Amino acid sequence: MFRLSCKLLSKVATSDGHGENSPYFDGWKAYESDPYHPINNPEGVIQMGLAENQLCFDVIQNWLMNNPKASICTPEGVDAFKEIAIFQDYHGLSEFREAVAKFMAKVRGNNVKFDPDRIVMSGGATGAHEMIAFCLADPGDAFLVPTPYYPAFDRDLKWRTGVQIIPVVCKSSNNFKVTREAIEGAYKGAEEANIRVQGLLITNPSNPLGTTLDRETLKSLVRFVNEKNIHLVCDEIYAATVFMSEPNYVSVAEIIEEEDIECNPDLIHIVYSLSKDMGFPGFRVGIVYSYNDRVMNCARKMSSFGLVSSQTQHMIASMLSDEEFVDKFITESKTRLAVRQQYFSMGLYDQVGIRCLKSNAGLFVWMDLRKLLKEQTFEDEMALWKVIIDEVRLNVSPGSSFHCSEPGWFRVCFANMDDKAMELALTRIRNFVLKNKDIALSLKKQCWHSSNLRLNLSSRNLSSRRMEEIMLVGMMSPHSPLPQSPLLQART
Repeated sequence: MFRLSCKLLSKVATSDGHGENSPYFDGWKAYESDPYHPINNPEGVIQMGLAENQLCFDVIQNWLMNNPKASICTPEGVDAFKEIAIFQDYHGLSEFREAVAKFMAKVRGNNVKFDPDRIVMSGGATGAHEMIAFCLADPGDAFLVPTPYYPAFDRDLKWRTGVQIIPVVCKSSNNFKVTREAIEGAYKGAEEANIRVQGLLITNPSNPLGTTLDRETLKSLVRFVNEKNIHLVCDEIYAATVFMSEPNYVSVAEIIEEEDIECNPDLIHIVYSLSKDMGFPGFRVGIVYSYNDRVMNCARKMSSFGLVSSQTQHMIASMLSDEEFVDKFITESKTRLAVRQQYFSMGLYDQVGIRCLKSNAGLFVWMDLRKLLKEQTFEDEMALWKVIIDEVRLNVSPGSSFHCSEPGWFRVCFANMDDKAMELALTRIRNFVLKNKDIALSLKKQCWHSSNLRLNLSSRNLSSRRMEEIMLVGMMSPHSPLPQSPLLQART
């Protein structure tokens, strides 16, 4: 029997740069080995570590039923089969790029326009981030990335490119906001270590915080990269998940057009995707939108390694060209996300006194369990996480996997399950807390007067009329809170 020596393989093949040894991925493995099912496995692990938007599939399915020509695999659409199935170059279908450009503008309030000719396809946001890293940096160069940040950035930006990540440490004392001081400190540290910084990567809205960057912060970041002559990469894949009207969502595309900003557009790049905003991670629709012609041209050539299938482009183009559908989907998605976030967050606080960082976007909450740690250490955080996985039977993601500088924070996803699974998750958390008297006592002592952590979904954040409809009816979709829920009844 022959054994394959590691010497016969590349460094990429033999390294652990993919990051699968992270507790972020370990939680997925725990779920996959014993997944919850309401009938077949009611004691299984509930998946709350996967940021998927499954709340509006009924809206999408209705559109598909009413528009069978959008698919080349239906009797109504089969006439387009040959045209779509034959070779397509890496520019992509023109109607696809035009539809995506309009959708990107729509979810940003039509405050900015996007040029379809600058739309570059990639295999999801994962491929888009790696593509932009290849275009902007050489092996050994670095990107500054504010913490906490998406764990898979360690894979997307570093694994095959050889690029480094320099964490910009953000703290809970100011709600993890990115400050010029923190960025300057990280940049200076890289200089002292003789590491060339090629760019700053930000996520807006944030994963895992569920918060958005305000206009002044974005202006500060744009000024910083211009002063240092480095790139700014803005991950905006959660742009359409902003479910509160205050604060307003601001894209970097708006900032660089403002009169009081002097900006070299060659330094600005946006990563986008339909995985979160539309709930289509399986379609692998990723987008690089660069204001730099050379980057755009290079990225387009690189896209040959991860194109979006022409069949997917064809369907997406048809769907996103339907303005009536797009308006309905965006409105309904924001509303349902608002209700689900409020429902889950207030359920945590009302039932067991657990609070979360105030958020206005995303498919998750940033849950504060610092009071549950015996010692404020990452060792205790991991011990608590293992209890949550093994005993509470929930897959949540520990803050350390997001490179959070403070132990005790956890990301919990709320949009990838139905109401019954959500109710069960809350029940499991409540039973766990009540069973552990020390934990219950610790949570009981917590004060709810801190305004920066108060969850508030008032009628000024959603229209009062719409909010009344939501709270009174409670059954706008199969995924909205159940009307018989004691949580909902307490508010109606």
